[in-house]
Formats: sequence, structure tokens, C-alpha cells
Amino acid sequence: MSPAAGARPTPAPGAFRPPLLKVLDGGARADRVSTRSALLVVVGGLCAIGLVMVLAASAYTSLVDYGSVWTIFVRQVLWMALGLIGLYITARMDYDRWRRVRILLLLGTFLLLGAVLVPGIGVAAGGSARWIGLGQLRIQPSELMKLALAVFGADLLARRADRVHRPGAVVVPLLVVLGIAGVLVLKQPDMGTALVLCCITLALLYAGGVPLRPVLKVLVGVALLGLILGLAEPYRRARLLSFINPFAHAQGSGYQVVQSLVGLGSGRLWGLGLAGGREKWGLLPNAHTDFIFSVVGEQAGLIGALIVLGLFAALAWYGLRAASRAPDRFGALMAVAATCWITSQAVINIGAVIGLLPVTGIPLPFISFGGSSLVITMMAAGILINVAAHEKLPGAVRPGAAARPVARAAPVATPAPAARGPVRRPARRRAPAR
Repeated sequence: MSPAAGARPTPAPGAFRPPLLKVLDGGARADRVSTRSALLVVVGGLCAIGLVMVLAASAYTSLVDYGSVWTIFVRQVLWMALGLIGLYITARMDYDRWRRVRILLLLGTFLLLGAVLVPGIGVAAGGSARWIGLGQLRIQPSELMKLALAVFGADLLARRADRVHRPGAVVVPLLVVLGIAGVLVLKQPDMGTALVLCCITLALLYAGGVPLRPVLKVLVGVALLGLILGLAEPYRRARLLSFINPFAHAQGSGYQVVQSLVGLGSGRLWGLGLAGGREKWGLLPNAHTDFIFSVVGEQAGLIGALIVLGLFAALAWYGLRAASRAPDRFGALMAVAATCWITSQAVINIGAVIGLLPVTGIPLPFISFGGSSLVITMMAAGILINVAAHEKLPGAVRPGAAARPVARAAPVATPAPAARGPVRRPARRRAPAR
């Protein structure tokens, strides 16, 4: 019986099975927890922690700048509400619809990235021009670029699945888009977002089945380019030098990292409590944005920091499991892109906070104070949840597919007896009369 009209074709066995996704496919024990439900719980937990930590970390700054300890928190609640609306819409909307607007989304984002660099249109803050808008209603086009790149790359690799071994068919177009986006983002300047865009691209290339050698060449090239760009600008060079030994630059470029490490160490195992932290009182710059993980470690201790890390690890696990069980190639690639987007940004942010990576100035997903960054990240989580809602369990019938009638065993036909003549029964012997 043919599948129902409009249903996605079930991928052939082994059509999209990178080695890592085979491991994350899970077994009978893992199937007890729905991937969609698990992702909802993880994202909800991260958002709840974010609201509490933004209130705790921003009270002093909000009081000094706006005259009320609630101002920044109220704005975070409003952005979180918009993010929840975006998550609900993308989680309910079929992810296939993103393919219809991929070109429009990509070109529109390029135009916005270019407009940011125009004086009088782009809004500058902290030495960077990354926003467009008026007052508090501002959007960050570089965040929208992550979504546009994910949709474009997933669609390209899905449509050209039979040509992944030809670099000119897949690798070159994707790298051209990445190059244009990277140049525009670095002009802002925003090194952290450029790194996240590179991570999304490399994850798509690997998951799409592109041979590993070209991917490694791209990785080495991106690393060398990043090093050159990092050393070209004085402020980036200072950050790199302070990253190597922040305590040698404690009064200059390494001050923020040193204060972050002091806050993390002060929390010890259980933390100082939501009202007991010291770094939030103006000692740690950007405590409620880029360095909020330090506030988590100071106020909730090692236990709280491990809970946050565990939630991001769970998001990575269930996100890749959703990719391994997606009903089609595009859905699988979108799940990979969204998962890599969120987790790589978390790794870059936390690595900078604990002094393992240079400071790049990107927020911690779902937890840092943010406007368009928070909303678009929650939309990416909604797309991931929508892919998980269509997951195809091993041996299960995909929702929406026409049910096959149960084949019943045909009754075994018994051969008809051959025509015989009248059957003669032997005469019964009678006992002799006595």
C-alpha cells in the first residue's frame, strides 16, 4: 500500500547514519523517554535558571543604571515571553516550510548585516555595531544569520545528497555563503558569532557525508584565518595574550577573566547563595550577559555549575538523537545544525569564563540576558523539538504514514477427495447361536 499523500519518504537504511548518530540512536531503555519531551524539559530548565540568574546578577547594575533593581529582569522576562512564542510557533510549524524561504531568509539577513555597518542605521554598544532598531527594540542580524545558514546548508546537502563527494557541488557553495557572512560579522566586529557560524558549517558538512579530508582542510584553514585575524587587531591580540596568562594582565586585558575565576572559586561546592555573591556588585563586568556562568558558579557553587553543564550535555544528546531518528535528510541536518549551534556557543562562552578560551563576547544560550539572541535561540530550539516530534523509532510506523493492513494467513487448501465408488463395509459376523 502506498504512503499517504504529503508524507515524507522514509529514509533507506543507512542513508543518513554518521557513526556518532548511530551511537545516539538509543536502545529499548532509551526509548522510554520521548526525545521531544526531554528537549522541552531541558530547554525549560535552562530558561528557568536563566531568569533566576539574570535577576541575581543584574540587581546592582540595574539599580545604578536605571534606578531600580527590577528593570533588567523585567526586560529579560519580556524577551523570554517573546522567545516562548517563537518556540511555540516553530515547534508547531512543520520544519519543511523553512526550505521555502531559505533564499529569502539568506538574502534578507545579508542585507541586514550590511545595514548594521552603515553609520546612522547600525546601533553601536561596547565598541561594536551589531544591532538595528530603536531603544530597547533592537535585533542582532548576526543571530539571524545562524538560522539562515542552518536552513540553507541543510537544504543544500539534502538536495545534493548524491553529489556530496564532489566539493564543487556542496562544499564550495556552502563555504562561499560562510565567507560572505563571516566577513560581514567580523566587520562589526563579532569574533564569537563567526566561530559559531564555522561550527555550524563544519557540523553540516560532516553529518551530510562529505569526505573527512576536505572538512579537515577547511578546519585547518579556518583556524589559521582566525589566528591571523586575532593577531591583526590590537584589542584581539591583547585578549589572546591575556588568555594565555590572565593573571599577568590582571589590571588590564586579563581583569575580566581573573575576576571570573575568583567568582568561580569563591562558590566552592554549594555556593554563596543568591544574595551572597560579591562579583555582581560591579567587580565583574558584564556579569549578567557574557559572564553569567561565573555568577552561577559563585552563587550556586560547583553543584549549580555542573547542573548547567549537564543540561547542555543532555540537549546535545537528545538533539543528536532527534537527528538520528528524523524522517528525512533535511530534518536530520536541521537537527544537527541547531544542536551544534546551541552547544558550540555554550562551549565557547563557558570556555572563556573559565579561562580555557579567549573572550569572544557571545552570550550563554537561554541563560544570559539578551534580546534577539534569546528569541532566535529559542526558535532554533523549537525547530529541534519539531524534528523530534516526527522521530521514527526503530520498527515503528512514522506518524502520518498510511497504515498497512495486517496480512492474514490464507487458509491452507486441502485437496478435494478423489471420486470413489460406493464404499463397501465388511459384513459383521454374528456370534453362533448356543
